[in-house]
Amino acid sequence: MAFGVTCGGAATIVKAVRQHYHKTMIVKLSPNVTDIASIARACEDEGADSVSLINTLMGMAIDIEHRCPKLSIRTGGLSGPAVKPVALRMVNDVAKSVRIPVVGLGGISTAEDAIEFLMAGATAIQIGTANFLDPQITIKVRDGINDWLDRHGCQSVSEIIGCV
Repeated sequence: MAFGVTCGGAATIVKAVRQHYHKTMIVKLSPNVTDIASIARACEDEGADSVSLINTLMGMAIDIEHRCPKLSIRTGGLSGPAVKPVALRMVNDVAKSVRIPVVGLGGISTAEDAIEFLMAGATAIQIGTANFLDPQITIKVRDGINDWLDRHGCQSVSEIIGCV
C-alpha cells in the first residue's frame, strides 16, 4: 500500500507511530511523488526525528520474446547509480525545507558520491546497493571522505553539509 505518497497519508502514519513509539523515528521517503519536500514537512510536523531519502524508484522491464513483464509482479524498485541524480535533487529540496536531519541515499558507491549528498544537504549518508558489489565499500567511502576533507582543509564534515 502506497501510504507515503501524499502529505496526508504520510502524516497519518507518522502520527500513529509516534503515539506508540517514543524512540528515534527516521522516516524513509518515497521518490514516487510530486512534491517530496511537502511530504517531508508533514512527517516532521507529526513527530519524525529525521527523514531518509530516497527509497527506490518504481521501474519496469519487459521480456520482448514473451511479450510480458520480466517481473512477476510487473514493477519493481530501481536502485543503484541510476537513481543518484534524482536522489541528489530530492535531498537538496528536502534539506532546504525541514529542520530535522536528512539521511541521503541512492546510488552512493564512492566517496565523491557521498560528498555530493553531504553538499546537497544530507547530514548523514547510507550505502545500499554498492554493498552487494563490495562489502568494504562503507569503509572505503568513509576513508575517502576523510581524505577529501584533509585535502580541502576542512576540520569537519559539517563544514560542507548543505554548501550547495
